[in-house]
Amino acid sequence: MIILVSPLSQVPHLVASRAPERIVSVLDPDAVFPDFGSAYSGRHLRLRLHDVYVASAGQVAAATEHVDDLLAFFAQWRRREPLLIHCRAGIGRSPAAAFIAACFYNPGVDELEVARILRRISPISRPNESLIALADVALGRGGRMTEAIVETGRGLAWPDVDEGRPFELPAIIKPNNALPQTQQP
Repeated sequence: MIILVSPLSQVPHLVASRAPERIVSVLDPDAVFPDFGSAYSGRHLRLRLHDVYVASAGQVAAATEHVDDLLAFFAQWRRREPLLIHCRAGIGRSPAAAFIAACFYNPGVDELEVARILRRISPISRPNESLIALADVALGRGGRMTEAIVETGRGLAWPDVDEGRPFELPAIIKPNNALPQTQQP
């Protein structure tokens, strides 16, 4: 099964065309969250945080509670239909959550391998490192998730785009397999 990652602008299309089993929205605290109706009651997680490493006045940075909610939500996914994760631009918070999901579903796969797959599929992704660092602790990965994102992002400039394009990340990764080709939903 797959994890769909998207900017907010593409979410209505993806919900209509792909009918995800569960949806994670990671938006600014004052943002208007999409409403998917009663069909997604109990299947839509709304996380309110800014895409920052350290919060300044008026900002909400990733917190342990966000990660706890995310991991509990991931544990409920039956993987019959896609998991859709989105943020405003599809560049920072949603790729971070997708990386966390891939690590969660693949406890025996090297974190660097997961990060390389993410970078290959979406080279403009700049996963939120503070969210990943908290998940690294929660999943007992000993800093390897954080190191993998830093290593694969070293030297990358911030992309000159307003938002990313939707992409698919495999939910199950077989260790030492060839990296999948870039996929666009």
